[in-house]
Order: sequence, then C-alpha cells, then structure tokens
Amino acid sequence: MELDGLFRFSVDNALELIISFDENGRITYANPSTNQLLEFEEGICGHQIEDIFPVELGAGHEYDGFLHKPGDKLRDMMAYRKNKTCFPVKGRLYLYHEQGEKKQYVCIAYNFSNESFLEKKASLAGQEAEDALKVKSEFVANVTHELRTPVNGISGNARELLAMETDKEKRKRLELIEHGCQDMNTLINSILDFSKLEAGKFTLEPRKFDFREMMEYVKENHSNRIMEKGLDFTISISSKIPEYVIGDKLRIVQILNNLISNAYKFTSVGCIHVEVVKTAQIDNRIELFFMVIDTGIGIPKDKQDKLFQSFVQADASISRKYGGTGLGLNICKQLTELMGGSIHVESEYEKGSTFTFHIWVEIPEEEAGAEGVTEPSVDEDTQSLLKKLQNISEESVSKEIWQYGTAENYNEVKKKMSKLILSVEMENWEKAEMMAESVKSLLGDAPREVKSAALRLKMSVQKGDYGKTTEAFEALQSIITDHGGKSDGTEDE
Repeated sequence: MELDGLFRFSVDNALELIISFDENGRITYANPSTNQLLEFEEGICGHQIEDIFPVELGAGHEYDGFLHKPGDKLRDMMAYRKNKTCFPVKGRLYLYHEQGEKKQYVCIAYNFSNESFLEKKASLAGQEAEDALKVKSEFVANVTHELRTPVNGISGNARELLAMETDKEKRKRLELIEHGCQDMNTLINSILDFSKLEAGKFTLEPRKFDFREMMEYVKENHSNRIMEKGLDFTISISSKIPEYVIGDKLRIVQILNNLISNAYKFTSVGCIHVEVVKTAQIDNRIELFFMVIDTGIGIPKDKQDKLFQSFVQADASISRKYGGTGLGLNICKQLTELMGGSIHVESEYEKGSTFTFHIWVEIPEEEAGAEGVTEPSVDEDTQSLLKKLQNISEESVSKEIWQYGTAENYNEVKKKMSKLILSVEMENWEKAEMMAESVKSLLGDAPREVKSAALRLKMSVQKGDYGKTTEAFEALQSIITDHGGKSDGTEDE
C-alpha cells in the first residue's frame, strides 16, 4: 500500500500530461497538470480522448496500432485545449490493463512549445543554402526583376488610356489588361518570396505596430468584395492582446490576405469569420492564435496533406476552375515557421474549412507588465472563443443548400439571381460574373438542361452582352422557378 500511495502521489504531481482512457476512448483519469494545460477547470474525465488528440487518436483510429514499442521514439502529436486551440507535444501510448474486451490505455506526453520555438529559431539561424540553390535563387531574382519592368509599363499605359477613353467596349478591354497586370505582379511577388524562403535568404523585419489598426486594414481590404458576393464577414480580436506588438506586420497581413482570399474564392454562400486570441506568454513574448473560418466547398480528408506543398493544389480541377499556382499556402507555411509557429487546416467536404496558424510576437517595453513570465501562461479569458466557434458551426450552411430541388437551394439561387440582374442593370459586369459563377456552382447537380442554361448565362455575362444576358437570365429564371415551385410547394412571388 505504501508503494501504491507513492506511485499515485508521483502521477498526480507529475508535470507531464498523463491521461487514462478505455477501449471506447472515454477518459477515466487525468492528472492535475493535464487539466491545467488543457484548461479543463472541471476536469476532463468523461470526455473522449479524440477531443484532446483528434488527429492521432480521433474517431475510427485503432488504439493498438498506436502503442509504443521498444526502440520507438516519442511521437509528435498536437494536443487541443478546451477552447480548440492547440499546441505540440511529444508522447507515448501504452496498454496497461486488459481483461476480455475491456482495455485501459494510458497516454503520457509533455509540452515542448518553448523548446520547439527555440529549436526552430536555432535551426533557421544556422541554415546555409547550398550552392546550387543560391544560383537558382539569383536567377529567379533577376528574372522576376526583368519581368516586373515591362508589366509595370503595360499597367501604367493602360491606366493612362483608361483616363482618356470613353468607349465602353475599349474601357472594358483596358480594365482587363490592367487586371491581368495586377495578377502578374502578384505571381511575380509569390515566386520571389518562394525563392527567397527556399534559399534561406528571407529575413523578417519586425517593427512596433498597432495590432488592431492592422486587423482593421485587413478587414477593409476584403469586406467590400466579400459582402458584394452575399457573404457575411466578421473579425473578432481578444481583449487580452496588447494594443501594440513587435513583429513583421507586412508578413502577418500577407498570411491573412492569402487565407481570406482563399476563403472568398471557395465560398459561394454563408460566411467568413476571422478570430484572433492570445494563447500563451513567455517573458515579453506572446503567442497569437489566428483562425480563418469559412462555409465554402471544403476539402476532402485525403486531399488535405497536399495543401501546403509548393506548386500543388488539393485537386487539379480546383486550379482549372478557380485559378492559382498552389504557392500561396506553402509561403504561408514557411512564414509562420519563421515566426516560430505553424499552420494547420480542419475541413469537411461541402461544409467549409478552418485554417489556423500561430506565431510569436514581442510586447514593447512600455506595454509589458512589471512581472516577467518565465513559464507558458495561457490566456484566462478564452471561454467566449469556444462559444463563438460553436455558434459559427451551428449557423454554418446546410448541406442541402447544394442539393438541387431543395427549398434551401432554390431560395439561395433566387437571391444570387436577383443580385446578378441588378449588377447587369448597373453595368457592373465584374460583380455580375461573380454572381453567375455562384449560381452555376449552386446548380452543380441539377439536370442537364438547367446546368446548360446556367452556363449560357455565365458566358453571356462574360461577354458583357446585355441583350443575350437578359435573355439567358429569363430562360434560367423560368426553369428554376418551375422547379422551385414544385420542390417547396409554394408559388414564386
């Protein structure tokens, strides 16, 4: 009994995470350190192990296949707090009791967030690019510089001609040229950033800046076009984040712009939400956790591992339909790692995606508290985060909205059609084309005649032909009104 008491005392007072659970994944014991690190004030007993380790020990996983064997190294795992933020741990899983079909497992892991940050910093500081990589980097830098000169020249001349031109058809063509030049400059910048990152020549430029002012700039940069698409767009910032921080503002904005632009590109109905919280503090450094949540097309599980690879998209059809080089997310991944963090994605096909990334920034001396923090300190006021995420999940777009013939699908198509014809009447062809694409997506599984009508409408809008557009609009409206009236039993008003 004395030995048992000593063993229980050691486990209860261990600094590591120690969690026991049964064959169904139900947690039966967790030591105090686990409850504290995971922010479960009431304790995590009774919860499922997949709530803590959804990637490694999630639903459908065979626990016996994850057991530690002699000679195995510690496994890299991601532990999730109660508020759904996460941090890296190293751990092992053991089977310590078995009686018939009844089993008891124990998982032992330790938090190495601080060590991970220091290791990445040391690795990046000592890294030297190979000679071949340096040659390639210099070549890319020279080529992108040479490309930028004629592109900027074309763009400048197009803008000058736009200021003088009154003919609508010619103005439209000049606007297409200018838009193409902007896309080319974006591509050149992405290739140059990728080349610098790959060669190890990319350096951050940390400066003091107003964090909320930066987030307001990001919101203003995207809000108009997102709301024009008929989507809700919100940004929420934890009150625990200081007014001023020290970091590379330009690169943080670049990551957010890329994630929000992707959410906009792949979301036809619903909302886009950005959440920022402070999750930890070590001395004058704080960890910021960002979430970009959308109700878009989602990403199949078997495609998600490709997202952060360079020049790769989750699906070849994505590149054909939506464009893009597949460079953006790879650059985001490397930038977050340069800032001591990482980036992850959680997604369900046709239900939306949540991209999360965390970075470390510094607090200016004048904003730092009198007492330094030497161990990770988790932000206490994070309960509202879980509630907001639950609300977004509950309000997310129903899967039935994509199923042709349902009332949800019919009503959403009607909304998009109304905005489309209004844009045509106002000669806002760019917005009209966006709405035509949304209508086409919503009618993806409709009968062939309906899809053909939607395609004809989109092609007419792309040509900017008012007569053919209104004719195609009326034809499609007639079809969906008939089908919609049959599906929900109501007459179209």
